[in-house]
Amino acid sequence: MKNIIKLATVSVAAAMLSTVAHADSLIENVNGITLDKNGEVVRFTAMVIDDEGRVKELLDRKDKRPADLDFQYDGEGKTLIPGFVDAHGHVMGMGFAALTLDLSGTRSLEEALQRVRDYAERYPNRQWLIGNGWNQESWGLGRFPTAAELDSVVPDRPVFLSRVDGHAVWVNSRAMEAAGIDAKTQAPAGGAIERKNGQPTGIFVDLAERLFDQAIPQPRPVERDLALMKAQEILLANGVTAIADMGTTMEDWQSFRRAGDKGQLKVRIISYAAEIDNMIAIGGPGPSPWLYDDRLRLAGVKLYVDGALGSRGALLKKPYADQSGHSGLALLTSAQLKNKMSRAAMDGFQTAIHAIGDQANAETLSAIEEMQSSYRGDRRWRIEHAQIVDPADLPRFAQTGTIASMQPVHQTSDRLMAEVRLGPNRLDGAYAWKSILDSGAKVAFGTDVPVESVNPFPGLAVAMTREDENGEPFGGWLPRERVTRIEAWRAYTLDAAYAGFAEDRIGSLEPGKRADFVIVADDLLLSSPADIRKFRVEQTWIAGRPVYRSE
Repeated sequence: MKNIIKLATVSVAAAMLSTVAHADSLIENVNGITLDKNGEVVRFTAMVIDDEGRVKELLDRKDKRPADLDFQYDGEGKTLIPGFVDAHGHVMGMGFAALTLDLSGTRSLEEALQRVRDYAERYPNRQWLIGNGWNQESWGLGRFPTAAELDSVVPDRPVFLSRVDGHAVWVNSRAMEAAGIDAKTQAPAGGAIERKNGQPTGIFVDLAERLFDQAIPQPRPVERDLALMKAQEILLANGVTAIADMGTTMEDWQSFRRAGDKGQLKVRIISYAAEIDNMIAIGGPGPSPWLYDDRLRLAGVKLYVDGALGSRGALLKKPYADQSGHSGLALLTSAQLKNKMSRAAMDGFQTAIHAIGDQANAETLSAIEEMQSSYRGDRRWRIEHAQIVDPADLPRFAQTGTIASMQPVHQTSDRLMAEVRLGPNRLDGAYAWKSILDSGAKVAFGTDVPVESVNPFPGLAVAMTREDENGEPFGGWLPRERVTRIEAWRAYTLDAAYAGFAEDRIGSLEPGKRADFVIVADDLLLSSPADIRKFRVEQTWIAGRPVYRSE
């Protein structure tokens, strides 16, 4: 029986869609904007969605509306755009970060310590206090914090706090005691232990974090599932309908599968396994097929070549300007990297390689050049972050077909720190979005959530201006690396989908693709970058069904 209904709220729409035998639907009266497969802007006022949640047709005002519909929704003239594809994030990390102690936004060591104290008092029965988000650069501390400072607020229980970039941890004395760490403990290759007079100070960098793995209680499956549900809430509220999960463990994958089995997996997850062992355990002989109506797929593997700039783990060609004789940490040798890449490529897995420093990027590009001679076809090699690249190496991205998976908001967060770490004469090639694009390479944008907020709108504004939320520095930092509005939007949609071999399914609103879209109040193409930064998602729809509505 035909049942054409015009609804005022998405909550009613959700109820209707759950009960109606869902045939063609019409989203009407919208300011629709998308990019086509060539990156050209397409405007429309209505969209027909088929019974499988795919775009069937885009309509203009003069086009005749279909007569045979089971559902119709009035968009009230608001702007409808494709859902964002975050090219680099950490789904479970985001969920756990939202459920544990959050130190992001703290502006001083004292403020951070007060938050730790308050958290300890709020949860007196937790065996370990786990948190994240601290950044000594934001505190103006000029050094790393210490275990003794944590001991002053929590002396009786282990405390384990990840730095904002995830490449260092700050612990108290009880945590080191629980892990059996003392002055004799040596850092593993690819890691570092900060010391004073031979004693660990409480800071463990990159692979040295693993010294605590056996001591920290692991989350139970029910806790992992709760974290996944929380992560999905955050993603949908920010208009992110798909995300590349960088560093999926077998336990993460099992959470994704449990959610899919229960019909609770709403966001689309393109998964990159954490190292080769997880890749083999999850994928076996090759990448997985798309599961749960294109909600989940294992595409490849995530590898690490170096650490992060903030913890001086990024691998540089020359020593750090603020630490003589230190050039960062190599987490893999060149031979190890190529062996891992070859192991993945031989079974058709895509490789996504974390490289931040200019030496790390140069070594990764050299490895890709060597792999190309052995592994033909559409490989879509990815470098994650590509933050500091020697200008001489920039053309190599296009020459090798390497995708630069970058995070615009890192530039505003890191600007002052990067100047200190590198000095004023080594900034060419830093966060060089425009240079990489102009070379002919693909750039995919993401957020590295929970390192940064998953909200894509500040990232769009930063990409266009290279200014922070306060408009600093005026005119932009290294403004020659600004990208256009369309280039920024494409990097967050079409090219982010391309980076995960998903451009045939998501990234734009074209016939045959999934009807994943976001409704906002204002026109994305007519608003200023400052206004775009303030955009708020009113509704998020996936496969033609509403999954989020703002309060």
